[in-house]
Amino acid sequence: MPEEREHLVTAEEAGRRLDQVLAACWSDLSRSRLQKLIAAGLVRAAGRPVRARDRAVAGARLDVTLPDAEPSTLAPEAIPLDIVHEDEHLLVVNKPPGLVVHPGAGVRTGTLVHALLHHAPQIATVGGAGRPGVVHRLDKDTSGLLLVAKTETCYLRLVAAIARREVARTYEALVWGTPRAASGRVEAPVGRHPVDRQRMAVTERGKPAATRYRVLEPFGWAAHLECALESGRTHQIRVHLSHIGHPLLADPVYGGGRRRALNLPQTVRRLIDAIFAVLPRQALHATRLEFRHPETAGVLRLEAPPPADFAAALEVLRRSAVGSASEPPSACPGDPGRSPSR
Repeated sequence: MPEEREHLVTAEEAGRRLDQVLAACWSDLSRSRLQKLIAAGLVRAAGRPVRARDRAVAGARLDVTLPDAEPSTLAPEAIPLDIVHEDEHLLVVNKPPGLVVHPGAGVRTGTLVHALLHHAPQIATVGGAGRPGVVHRLDKDTSGLLLVAKTETCYLRLVAAIARREVARTYEALVWGTPRAASGRVEAPVGRHPVDRQRMAVTERGKPAATRYRVLEPFGWAAHLECALESGRTHQIRVHLSHIGHPLLADPVYGGGRRRALNLPQTVRRLIDAIFAVLPRQALHATRLEFRHPETAGVLRLEAPPPADFAAALEVLRRSAVGSASEPPSACPGDPGRSPSR
């Protein structure tokens, strides 16, 4: 049955946008969710549907209807899962590289969502029908921890917590070159590339985004970094690191492919060949998640070490006597390199 809620507008709330008033009233409902409910006519004042830009009137009663989630029509598939944490409200999986999170263009079966539906059928009515239960996403070739809600209430609260930056997401990355500063912060808006719509870019028309990084191990022409998200834009870490001249190893989309090694000494090129032989995908792993459980209020701190391919590439770097001998150029001709500014 749909859930019904109501709120009586106070004098302090008068004059504010209705979606802002309701979002402040119920932390488990994001503004985007409320705007969708308003657009669907499910938020009413005095029995009449309201608009998101309408202003609140003191003493008015706002009625909100939360419909049952649209069930997923995807078929469950018995795909093994590496579950790091699970309880009745949520679970955290360690996604392997190469596994697509949810169906999309050209991928209809064999995704993480299909596996989740087999393991926890109740998520079929949680969140979006095409990506049930999935609170945030990882790229196909990015490995690591991914958060999944098993109930609609938990889903809404976790999404709201991410929006409030209350979910700490930490990654490990292998990049070209070593940043001059041992730690830093990249703040640059991220949006669709103005020409290649399959890529993202730093662009004035993008959404605000910030990434913090720390050098864990410098190798001269390469480095092992820790990266923390302050926002969650598509491909954010990949775009931001490329933007500052340090794209991920084995990420040709954002300037981290083999072409970057053309001007390096032969000894270093042989080392790069050895790394690419064991790491056939972008060197990015979601290694830690820390957040407050939306139901128990306890703090969860979860970790997953990088998978074998990432670990093997890092070991090649550590063993190499030439690892700190050469510093590569910041970009190679023809590489995407730095993202366009508009």
